[in-house]
Amino acid sequence: MLNGLFIMSDMFTDLVYPKELRNEIGNLANIYAKPLTRKEVQLDTSILQKAEIVFSGWGGPKMDKAFLEAAPHLKAMFYAAGTIKHIVTEDSWNRNITITTSADANAVPVAEYTLSQVLFTLKGGWQFVRDVQRRKEYPQKPFHHLPGAFNSTVGIISLSTVGRKVAKLLKPFNIRVLAYDPYADKKDEYELGVELTSLSSLFRQSDVVSLHAPLLPATKGMITGDHLSSMKEHASFINTARGAIVNENEMLAVLKERSDITAILDVTEPEPPAKDSLIYTLPNVVLTPHIAGSEGKECGRLGTYMLEEFKRYIKGEDLRWRVTKEQFDSRA
Repeated sequence: MLNGLFIMSDMFTDLVYPKELRNEIGNLANIYAKPLTRKEVQLDTSILQKAEIVFSGWGGPKMDKAFLEAAPHLKAMFYAAGTIKHIVTEDSWNRNITITTSADANAVPVAEYTLSQVLFTLKGGWQFVRDVQRRKEYPQKPFHHLPGAFNSTVGIISLSTVGRKVAKLLKPFNIRVLAYDPYADKKDEYELGVELTSLSSLFRQSDVVSLHAPLLPATKGMITGDHLSSMKEHASFINTARGAIVNENEMLAVLKERSDITAILDVTEPEPPAKDSLIYTLPNVVLTPHIAGSEGKECGRLGTYMLEEFKRYIKGEDLRWRVTKEQFDSRA
């Protein structure tokens, strides 16, 4: 049996790796210490001496030179979370540490959240909520301005792990799906049932635009005020990716001018926003506290993915969720 440790934030250990899951992992590996935090390991790195595998998640250890020197036998990191940018270094790539993540598992609730908001905003849901609360009466039908889900257009920015799942979730509906992704091709169009287009064209044509791009130097501030101001009347913009991908000042200026547009923001920059930010007071902004990703019992899906990946690892099978350096360089 391989010698292993659990190292991550103690706030999330029981959510991500519930006791039953840890017991099952313990039947397959020699987990020779209680779950540890990153700080506990830093205070006593000798605990890493015989570790061959590490199960981790949010708050996991950074695999820098000092960590790797203290863990000379480390072969694999099973990271039950999404982005690995906080834990990997050139040293970990140079050591050829196998790194596998639950990014796909974490994408599931984000895609579900997105679907709920796409369908709700296509019915003008948030606009009706604020109008009814303000006027204390129902508006008169018929609602000619509503796109609804029939023959409407949804734009997906980036066919990332989440973006692809959103496209697949939209397939049962009578919705035209546009997508912007400089790395996508005709095969993606066919498999996902989307139409590739430019970013500016996507904003102009869509009733709802949903952002799923990774935060990279090339994508920082990618969404500008011009994009948002070009949107259709009563259109909606959803961001479950990262706040810094949007030029927030420009976005807020457009939203202040265009009260017909609704922005559903699960992420901001900074997070949370500054207390004096206009984002709190604009009536056409729906703000949620970064809840689209795994929360509560959903977190157990992350650990379950890593258990299944570990089973493949010890059998010598191909890993389903392994991340290579080349993949990492183009991801969040």
